[in-house]
Amino acid sequence: MGSYSLLGTVIVVLDVIAIISILLGSARIGHKVLWIVVVLVFPLVGMIVYYLVGRSPRDV
Repeated sequence: MGSYSLLGTVIVVLDVIAIISILLGSARIGHKVLWIVVVLVFPLVGMIVYYLVGRSPRDV
């Protein structure tokens, strides 16, 4: 059971990092809100998709 809680903790930490990255990015407010909702509703998949396709080249 301990490995599941560790995995959950890692996912939460990575989601928080993704949300901070979204908030600090150069996108418009509407895009930021949409990405934050995606990351919160689909924590693992949303974070991965954001880092693969959601980030602007200016934010890298």
